Order: sequence, then structure tokens, then C-alpha cells
Amino acid sequence: MSKNIGFISFRFAGTDGVSLETKKWDDVLTELGHKCFYMGGELDTPDEVSYFFDELHFQHPEIRRINLESFNNINRPETLTKEIHECRVRIKKQIYNFIKKFNLDMLIPQNALTIPLNIPLGLALTEVIAESGIPVIAHHHDFFWERKRFLRNCIWDYINSCFPPHLPNIKHVVINSSAGNQLALRTGISSTLIPNVMHFEKEPDPVDEYSSDVREAFGIPDDELLILQPTRVVQRKGIEHALELVARLNMKATFVISHASGDEGYEYQQRVKEYAEMVGTKTLFVQDIIKDKRGTTSDGRKIYTLEDIYPHADLITYPSLVEGFGNAFLETIWFKKPILVNNYSIYSVDIKPKGFQVIEMDNFISSETIEMTKRLMHDKKEVQRMAEVNYELGLKYYSYGVVKQKLQTLLTDFFGTGSH
Repeated sequence: MSKNIGFISFRFAGTDGVSLETKKWDDVLTELGHKCFYMGGELDTPDEVSYFFDELHFQHPEIRRINLESFNNINRPETLTKEIHECRVRIKKQIYNFIKKFNLDMLIPQNALTIPLNIPLGLALTEVIAESGIPVIAHHHDFFWERKRFLRNCIWDYINSCFPPHLPNIKHVVINSSAGNQLALRTGISSTLIPNVMHFEKEPDPVDEYSSDVREAFGIPDDELLILQPTRVVQRKGIEHALELVARLNMKATFVISHASGDEGYEYQQRVKEYAEMVGTKTLFVQDIIKDKRGTTSDGRKIYTLEDIYPHADLITYPSLVEGFGNAFLETIWFKKPILVNNYSIYSVDIKPKGFQVIEMDNFISSETIEMTKRLMHDKKEVQRMAEVNYELGLKYYSYGVVKQKLQTLLTDFFGTGSH
């Protein structure tokens, strides 16, 4: 029987991990016959399924002010408590309106009960869930204990009660086994593990006329390697390691970084630029011509999507120190490209044991890593063989089918066997 399901988060827009994974869940739930709706402080979803309320966004001036005070004080000012609760009341009213407007049977908060970026939203959601008894699947991407900046605060009472809340009508979903272990140890809450996925059931679209000139647009000749770092420029991505690798390959190569630093400041981006100059790696920052959708810049240049760039890359670098899961890893496997991966903890525990064939590093670039990369850059057949092995493993462990199976089980727990 078809259900109306409402996703709630700070935003559903762009290419951040939460927005991307939500879209994949929407695809799977729609295929199962359900209807999906969205509530957020920024939305690029169709109007007829959207409910916009600006105070849900963590960039809203009032929410930013609350956050700043919450994570800079040890004792909570009385005025802050008042402000949080006034905001909670406003948001709570809107959540009830969202449920009523679309006649929702279930809510799926996406990270909103996980990371305390919007404290009034967490409180409001928890109260609505407790009062209404509505079935909830809370999808957790980043817990507060995984981020140093949240550990000094004056809102422990709110964090402990709402991030996440322990209520009988909530099923909790985590994206890696470490998060599930920590959630159980810290709160006694059990969870279901649903990893991030790609649509491995269907291969990427081939290069079309529009994206055929990517190398030309970047000014990279055919006899030069295009080495792609498909992430934002933030410190935990460990981009210096990739720059060192390219420098030590001693091959003609251009290192392309797809996204800017976003909302985490530009100091590290400056550091990356300086480091690239220091090691002598030719580096392109192309964030101005890579967006979510194709188009044209104000000065008339073509805008590409990240999917347009992947097919042209000879190697993908992913030297991250910390990741909640690793979407860029799955994208690389989907596009059948060789990848350099740092052995970050989630990769080491959840992904590596599946048997993926990659160029691996362990927090530094070794001579062995350089040699293996060089060898692969000269051996197209071996690259192809590894790519096929990896694609099959992706299909087996990280495809839409995995999400479908797990969500069916959760829906059956709530609604019985007629729910799909």
C-alpha cells in the first residue's frame, strides 16, 4: 500500500552527501510505490512536493547566532535558552503543517537528529515525533561526537535528548559500522546499517557531444594525464598527499580539483595552492565551471557537471583522512576508473574487506604507492581488469538493490507486509 513519506533536513540542494543520498532513497521508495515529499531551509526539489521554511537552514542568521553561542559558552545564558525555545515553537508548528499538508504517513529526518547544526529543529522534531507517534526512520550521516567543534558547548541537555532521541517510534539508520557501534555504546540505541550507494544496476551515460571537449576546456593535451580530486578543498581530504603523488610520478600530468572549500573557510585552499607550487604540480581549480547542472558562466564559458568530468580522468585521488563513508569512492568505481585511496578508518573496516582493487596509501605516499601508480598509468589492460572487478563488487554491496531490501524490512516493521 502506497505511503506518503516526508524527508526533513536543513537543505535538499546541490551535491552534498545528504542531498545526494536522499535523492537515491527517493528513487528506491518511489520504485516501491511510495510518494516522497521534502521540507527544508533550501530546496531544489519540485514545488509540488516541497515545503520551504527558512529557519531549518543552518545558515539562517538566527540559527547561526544560536550555534555560535551554544558552542562558544560553557554556561548557557538565559537569553539563549529563551531564543532556542521560541525558535523551536515556530519550527514545530511548521513541521505539523508539513505533515498535514501532504498527509504524511512517515517522516525520514536526514541528519537533522544527528548533527547539532540546528538545535531548535532537533528539539522541535523530537517533540513532534514523541507527541504524534508518527513512524520515523532517522537517517544518520554525521554524529556530533565525530566533530571536534561540537564537544565544547552549553547545550548538553539538548544534545543528549535529541541528537538522536531514544523513542519507540524511531528506527535508526547509520551509514557505517563504526557509527552503529558508537551509537549503541553511547546511547543504547540499536541501528540498521545502510551504506551510501550508487545506481550500479545501470552504467553511467556515455560521453556525449556536450562533454566531449572537457580536456580542451581545461587546456589539457591528450598526451597528459588528467588526475582528478573530485571533492571540496577541506583539510580532512588530505589533498597534499595527492599533490605529492602527482609530483613524484614524473609524468606529464594536470591535477584537477573539482570543488571549492564551501562553508569551511579558505585558509586550507590557500595552503593547497602554495603546496602545489612548492612541489611543482600543475594544478587547476575548476569550481567555477563545475556545478550541479550544465549551463553557461556569466562570461560565456560552458558549465559541466562532475559526471561530465569523470570519463576523461586517468586517475582519481581520494587521500581523505576522515570520511563518514566515501561517495567519491563509489562514483569512481561506477565510472570504472583507477583510484588512490587513503586507508581511512571507515574504508579500512567497511569497504576494504569487500575486496576492492585500488592503489592504497596509509597516511603517507610511499615509493611502493608511486611505483604501482606508474605501472597502472602505463597498463590500460590492468586498469580495465581492476575496474571490472570493482564494478561487480559495487553492484553486489553498494547498489540500489541493497537500499531497497533494507528499507523494505524497515517499512514492514512499521506497516506490515502490505507496505511494498
